[in-house]
Amino acid sequence: MTGVEELLLSRIRDVADYPEPGVMFKDITPLLADPAAFTALTDAFAQIAASTGATKIVGLEARGFILGAPVAVRAGLGFIPVRKAGKLPGATLSQAYDLEYGSAEIEVHAEDLTAGDRVLIVDDVLATGGTAEASIQLIHRAGAEVAGVAVLMELGFLDGRPRLEAALRGAPVEALLTI
Repeated sequence: MTGVEELLLSRIRDVADYPEPGVMFKDITPLLADPAAFTALTDAFAQIAASTGATKIVGLEARGFILGAPVAVRAGLGFIPVRKAGKLPGATLSQAYDLEYGSAEIEVHAEDLTAGDRVLIVDDVLATGGTAEASIQLIHRAGAEVAGVAVLMELGFLDGRPRLEAALRGAPVEALLTI
């Protein structure tokens, strides 16, 4: 484990039985409150953006906004929020996807992505991959290319990576931590 990985992991708090009994929630707020850890995370993601040739950063609601916006600034790239349906004004593209119990929908402003864009998707956790997969589909529908997916932590036991790899057309999935 690298020094950066140790620093990041040391700032993630386990919260038992949240949001429901039997779940061990990984709380990143201590990491965000620590300037050294947050800077290390931002720098690591900015390096991934550079290595993938990204031209824009997409952050997935809501923690992907917190992580993705400073990465875009650090990397000198534009930031695009992908939001839950009904939260963006103006013309949007939407993508529905299935959840364990039901379905959800995400949206992006139609004019924010173009055919020349290479997009790095940033989020805090890769779990089952449903939201990230829907965002990949949304970005492709907008005519842009997905440069990759970067997450702070991957919950390896939930097998989200194979789901994303099938949708990514060879682009990488980068997890700073695997739990």
